[in-house]
Amino acid sequence: MKSIKQDNCYTKYYQIPEHIFNASDRAQEKAKDVFAGIDNIKEYNQIKVLNAFRQNRISEVHFQGSTGYGYNDRGRDTLEMLYADLFSTEDALVRQSITTGTHAIAIVLFGCLRPGDLLLSVTGKPYDTLDEVIGIREGSNDTGSLKDFGVSYNQIELRQDGTPDYEAIQAAMDRNPKMVFIQRSKGYLRRPALSVSEIGKIVKTVKSINKDCIVFVDNCYGEFTDIQEPTDAGADVVAGSLIKNPGGGLAPSGGYIAGSSEIIEMAASRYNVPGLGKETGCTLGDPRLLYQGIYMAPHIVAESLKGMVFAAAFLEEFGFESYPKYDDVRNDIVQSLYFDNKEQLITFCQGIQTGSPVDSFVTPTPWAMPGYDDEVIMAAGAFVQGSSLELSMDAPIKEPYTGYLQGGLTYENVKLALMVSMKLMFDKKLL
Repeated sequence: MKSIKQDNCYTKYYQIPEHIFNASDRAQEKAKDVFAGIDNIKEYNQIKVLNAFRQNRISEVHFQGSTGYGYNDRGRDTLEMLYADLFSTEDALVRQSITTGTHAIAIVLFGCLRPGDLLLSVTGKPYDTLDEVIGIREGSNDTGSLKDFGVSYNQIELRQDGTPDYEAIQAAMDRNPKMVFIQRSKGYLRRPALSVSEIGKIVKTVKSINKDCIVFVDNCYGEFTDIQEPTDAGADVVAGSLIKNPGGGLAPSGGYIAGSSEIIEMAASRYNVPGLGKETGCTLGDPRLLYQGIYMAPHIVAESLKGMVFAAAFLEEFGFESYPKYDDVRNDIVQSLYFDNKEQLITFCQGIQTGSPVDSFVTPTPWAMPGYDDEVIMAAGAFVQGSSLELSMDAPIKEPYTGYLQGGLTYENVKLALMVSMKLMFDKKLL
């Protein structure tokens, strides 16, 4: 059998020059021990998922959709029991009609908070898409925001090293916040994604002062990157998107919320209406994709993590800075890449698109994306629109010129796309 080097598919199909291919080999060699650690986490989580399927007696009957009101939808109700088991919570709300991770987060916020309550973020400002939800976007009229409903907001910045400021958290608890909000992923910040153990320390700090304060974790991009989830460390509720990690690249839409029975009831009343809560909501087409997605999630997340580790090691070969480093501990599937100028950033992003399975012929350009202050360029050759478990890259066009790479259903696709991007940089004489 011929080796890849003897019959180089990357050169054959994508004309990758030898010096870039050799750099990829060096990057893989550096990262092999890190890959082994990711495989250990994957194996644990895969067995955990299989056990949850076994305990909930999943069968073909659960894959049938419902219509109309969706009363007694066994597939929907059992899927929510499955999620509750996986996140070690009392209950869960898992619905295809939750449109985004932001939507899932907003359901929890509006479900739990009342006029006069205080929301305290202890990881700095959340994602830009939550600005108008909270009511902190400059120039916005705040209509329909938490602020509009009389909910106040405060935030505590992380320390310079990206770790929580526990002294400031303790001091802020004197204001008696109803909810403490934690963003697990780093988002557009240069700081580490929070580990489950770090989240556990925040929970312990908050609960030691006020055991009734709700600790809510935005879990987007973090699911299955550890053998535990934030709710295993004491968080009251987590939320995320099904077109990120837990959808396994198969869920066509949706979001989830997992937490205590009381919180899920409040969230469901906001998602639906009081009195109906979780009882209605048909699944229409094929719930099988949601089941199969969560089954595949540990494996696909591991593929993505390996791709991000490779990205850091590969760009290091060409003198580019990235964060986290290839051998750093990871708690989300996002990789920050730093470029010298906007031309490099835009060109690299265009290469990611070229190396994608869908719309590889499209050339992305910066545009005014809803929910963001600056123009954004986004490469997303995905089977599901907006899926960030699939390989994608987005970047605000501002200094420092930083691209945010995430996802990848297969490691090989990530590897290829990065080599295509680097080739395009050399072709345009940007290196």
